[in-house]
Amino acid sequence: MAKLLKLLPLALLSSAAWAGIWPEQLGAAKRISVKPLTVAGQKLWAEYGLQESEQAQFELSSVERFTATAYRLQDSTAALGAFYWQRPKDAKQTQLGKLAAETETETILAHGNYLLIFQGYKPQVAEIGALIEGLPNLDQAPLPALKDYLPMENLVPNSERYVVGPVGLEDFDDGIPAGVAAFHLGSEAEIATFRSGGRDVKLAIFSYPTPNLARERLVEMQKLPGAIAKRTGPLVAVILPPANADDAERVLSQIRYQGSISWSQYVPSRRDNIGDLIVNAFILIGFLLCFSVVAGLAFGGFRTLVRQSRKDDPDAMTVLHLGDR
Repeated sequence: MAKLLKLLPLALLSSAAWAGIWPEQLGAAKRISVKPLTVAGQKLWAEYGLQESEQAQFELSSVERFTATAYRLQDSTAALGAFYWQRPKDAKQTQLGKLAAETETETILAHGNYLLIFQGYKPQVAEIGALIEGLPNLDQAPLPALKDYLPMENLVPNSERYVVGPVGLEDFDDGIPAGVAAFHLGSEAEIATFRSGGRDVKLAIFSYPTPNLARERLVEMQKLPGAIAKRTGPLVAVILPPANADDAERVLSQIRYQGSISWSQYVPSRRDNIGDLIVNAFILIGFLLCFSVVAGLAFGGFRTLVRQSRKDDPDAMTVLHLGDR
C-alpha cells in the first residue's frame, strides 16, 4: 500500500502532462479513442522541440473511420520543419492553409506550433478553423523569413527541408559539417533540390543573425572541397559537388537578400504633449467666445432691423394710464 502511495504522485504528474489535443467532436465525426503517440526519429523530433504527440480515432458512421495525429512543437519554425519532413513526396497543395498538402489518402498541415495529419479523411476549412480555435498552448508566431528566399524556379516539388540544428543537417545534407554551419551562433538553414540542366542540384541556405557572421561563415563554407558558395546580407548559400558549376551558378544567382526594417517603438505625437493640449484648449475656448459674440451681434442686429422695418413695435409695452382717472 505504501508503495502504491509513492507511485500515485508520479501517475498524477504523467496524467497532467498529457493535457489532450483532439476534441470529442470534429465536424460530424465523433472521437472514439485517443492515446499519446510514441514517435520514430526521436532525435530530430527533439531538435524540433516536440512537446506532445497524440493520435485519435474518429467515427463518421458505423463503417467510416479515420485517424488523426497531432504534434505540438516549441514554435512555428519547428512546425514548419516538421511539416517539410513529414510531407509525402507526392503531396499536392491544398486550400486549408499556407502549409497544407494532401494525397489521395492523407492530409497534412501545419499551423502555429502544431503539425496535424489526417489519414483516410479530408477535413473542410470550417472544421480546421474550429479545431484551431480549441488547440491548447497554441503559438502563432510568424514563420521564419528564410523560407521566402528559397528560389521557386526549377524547384523539385516537396524537396524543401528546414534545419535548426546538427541532427537535421546530418539527415538532410550530411556534406556540410555542423561545426561549419555553426548553429551555436543562432543559424538556421533551408535545404532543397533543384533540377538544372537535367541534373539535381542540392542547395542549402544558411541564415545568420548579422552580415558579419555570415561573412565569416562564407570563408569556412568555401573551404569545403568543391563547394560553390555565395553570401548576400546575412545569408550564405552553398552547393556541394558533384553539381555542375554552371548549374550551381544559375541556382545561386536567384538568391537575393532584401533587408526590411520594422519599427515597433511608439513615437509620441503632438497630442501627447500636455503643453500642446492646454494651448489647444485655450484656442478652442477663444473660438467659442468669438462665435458667441458674433452670433449675439448677428441676432441683435436682426431684431433691430425687424423692429425698424415695422410701424408698430410688436414688443412695445401697453400702458393703461390708470392714474389719470
